[in-house]
Amino acid sequence: MSSVPKGRNQSKEQVIQLYQGAKRIHPKMAKGRFANLRLLMILATQFVFYVVPWFNWSGRQAVLFDIPARHFYIFGLSLGMGDLIYLALLLIISAFGLFWWTTIAGRLWCGYSCPQTVYTEIMLWIDHLVEGDRNKRLKLDKERWNFRKIRIKTIKYLLIFIVCAWTGITFAGWFTPIRELVPAVFTLTAGGGALFAAAFYGFMTWLFAHQMREQVCLHMCPYARFQSAMFDKDTLVISYDTERGEPRGARKKTASKEEIKLGDCINCTMCVQVCPVGIDIRDGLQYQCIGCAACIDACDEIMDKMNYPRGLIRYTTESVLAHEYTDKDIRKRLLRPRVIGYGAVLAAAVAAMIAGISTRETLNVDIIKDRGVMVRENNQGWLENAYNLRIINDSEKEQRITAKVSGFDEISLTGLPSDGLTVPPKETVTVPVQVATIPEYADKGSHPIVFEFTYREAGGEPHTIIEKASFIGE
Repeated sequence: MSSVPKGRNQSKEQVIQLYQGAKRIHPKMAKGRFANLRLLMILATQFVFYVVPWFNWSGRQAVLFDIPARHFYIFGLSLGMGDLIYLALLLIISAFGLFWWTTIAGRLWCGYSCPQTVYTEIMLWIDHLVEGDRNKRLKLDKERWNFRKIRIKTIKYLLIFIVCAWTGITFAGWFTPIRELVPAVFTLTAGGGALFAAAFYGFMTWLFAHQMREQVCLHMCPYARFQSAMFDKDTLVISYDTERGEPRGARKKTASKEEIKLGDCINCTMCVQVCPVGIDIRDGLQYQCIGCAACIDACDEIMDKMNYPRGLIRYTTESVLAHEYTDKDIRKRLLRPRVIGYGAVLAAAVAAMIAGISTRETLNVDIIKDRGVMVRENNQGWLENAYNLRIINDSEKEQRITAKVSGFDEISLTGLPSDGLTVPPKETVTVPVQVATIPEYADKGSHPIVFEFTYREAGGEPHTIIEKASFIGE
């Protein structure tokens, strides 16, 4: 029996992992002008989200999307289901606004206003407040579980739960009157739909902003994938000036560049440590970059300490780095066909929405032909058609409506009160009416007629609506 000497011809067992879980990124808190700007944007967006639902307007919640009643209120604007065209216009404005801004200045939306970025930043504030800065958080994660670690984690998760729960309740408060919802939640008398919306949104806030964080931006957000289609060499993006920074290397603060023969990058990796998605901007433009500019703040701080000029990492364009023009030449960035095209569509959509809202009718009438009675003879011997008027009052005031019809020399309209019909606010009323004419005027076939409706809000000016219909002759 032969034996194989140890250390020779022995196969070693290898474990190949097909999937490796993502490691928690603990970014260092960046300080600087862009961090301050990001803070202002977070405060502004969260003021709108958390505070605006508490405002009142004319005795009701200022902004309320009442889905069960199919009515939306935005301060003095009251929109019904017939106004969904404005929702379509709003989506078009949002889409082309994003395209236009991305073509000009990259992913500023992602870095400063995206809800995923905003709530991830809030969770990072809680981490920093309770556990300390990056090094302390890394050290705490490596520690064994003990009373101190349990206490710190408990406090952190309690704060996270409060933020997520209140976020969920506020979200539900955009669709249910929040002044009624909050007491009902704490007294356990809130409706099931509102409680589900609050719990679901609060849970998703915890899952995306605390648990998944940068993984949402890296693997779930489609915007990161198609943004490159809107970028060109004149798009303003965060870039590392390779020509100025390389070759990189550590050096003493007092060392002159002529002696060390190195670029301005001292390879401190601070730009990597502050990055919320954990990339190295020095590797070039990457789809993972959300444009938060934390690396710019970190690098500028190091440049100040080294007495080097700022801007080693900065907002710039590929053309500027290639010396085709300078950062100050704004016309090269703005006067481009793509920017002008997106801007023109955006301006047209905004103009259409403003014009539509300013000229919209607060009362709408649908004329529905009664198919059960095509034509009949009334008591006067006239030919008569029956119609149903569906009157929709989208305003918050009652409105009085009168009507008349034309199309024949002799024609009458019956079914509406002579002094007009009062339609309650936010109500839909269906009224059967009859239109009659002398048989000699309406021979066999379809004849065009016109309804003219006049309505007036309480204390307001009269408005006229013209609707076309058809009269079936004998």
